[in-house]
Amino acid sequence: MTAAALTAQAGPAPEPQFKAEKCYGVALAGKNDCASANNNSCAGLSKKASDGQAWVYVPTGTCTKIVGASLTPKA
Repeated sequence: MTAAALTAQAGPAPEPQFKAEKCYGVALAGKNDCASANNNSCAGLSKKASDGQAWVYVPTGTCTKIVGASLTPKA
C-alpha cells in the first residue's frame, strides 16, 4: 500500500474541534479535506493544488481573508 493510500480517507475529513468553515480553492494537491466534482470525492485525493472544487477546513472567518479562496465551489 502506498503512503498516499494510507493517508487518504473514504470520505470527508472529520469536523475539526475548532469552529470551522469549508474553504475552496486553497488546498494543496493531496491535502484537501474533501470534494472535487471532477477530480475526487474524498479527503487527501485532490490531484492538483488550488482546485476550485476541493476544500479544506479553516477557522471561521479565515477563508475570505485568503487570496483566491472562496466559501463556495469555483468552476
